[in-house]
Amino acid sequence: MRTRQAQASRHPDPESFEGKTYSLRPASAVSDGYYEIIGHLTDTLLQSWANESELLVRIRTLGKQKRSLRRVLTNDTGSPDAHILRSLREALSAFTSGVQNHLRSLQGLDRWSRTLTLSEEQYHLCMVEIELVNRIYAGRFRSCDRKFAFLPHCLRDLSADCRSAQRDIDYVCKGCSEACNVNHASKTLRLYGVKPYIWMTANLSSLFRKVKKEGNSLGVLGIACIPELVRGMRMCLKHDVPVVGIPLDANRCARWWGEFYSNTVNEKKLESLLKD
Repeated sequence: MRTRQAQASRHPDPESFEGKTYSLRPASAVSDGYYEIIGHLTDTLLQSWANESELLVRIRTLGKQKRSLRRVLTNDTGSPDAHILRSLREALSAFTSGVQNHLRSLQGLDRWSRTLTLSEEQYHLCMVEIELVNRIYAGRFRSCDRKFAFLPHCLRDLSADCRSAQRDIDYVCKGCSEACNVNHASKTLRLYGVKPYIWMTANLSSLFRKVKKEGNSLGVLGIACIPELVRGMRMCLKHDVPVVGIPLDANRCARWWGEFYSNTVNEKKLESLLKD
């Protein structure tokens, strides 16, 4: 059976900041344009819904119907679901150009992975889900007694010898490289009273129970690729932990490509979630 590492027969295109399935900054130095589009798109969708929570429920319900999404797009002309899916495709398809090739390349057990097998329509729904969750829970997150951020190790400076060290909850950035995006994000998070960790070993369910038992309110900020971020945000909300999150600008780690490639996250978006 061929492994995912063996399948990685080419390198991502550096000119377009290519991800395996998505890139929020295709042919651009920053992902500001994506955040303008997702914000405007969500505002437009909300004109047909009572509030963010109702739209979020519908977006999540649609995301579970993978096999029928393409059929709704093709055959359904007038339903609210078709309107949502067509609006998302029109606005977001430029950011998900790699999905179809990726799905065709999957072999073996990878074809059964929920993370690896998201369809393009599901990616679009996840993008809106992240935006809605941020809008709904940002205030509660900022007001929590304790706030933690969990950052991916794939955001680090790949040319440097990482000196991060394990502390009370998980690994902590030691600021060894000025070119490291984990370092940059960690500095910003600390300015706003958020403790940043590189997520390597922490058991979040156990952490949530421990903090709540101590009588403290806890908020979480996550940074990850879109499929992993959505899964993590849902898990936090299942534990009634207010959560906000920012997707990596592309999925460029070894899980997707067989090796690591440098990555970024939008620092303007990060600071906007931290400000009152």
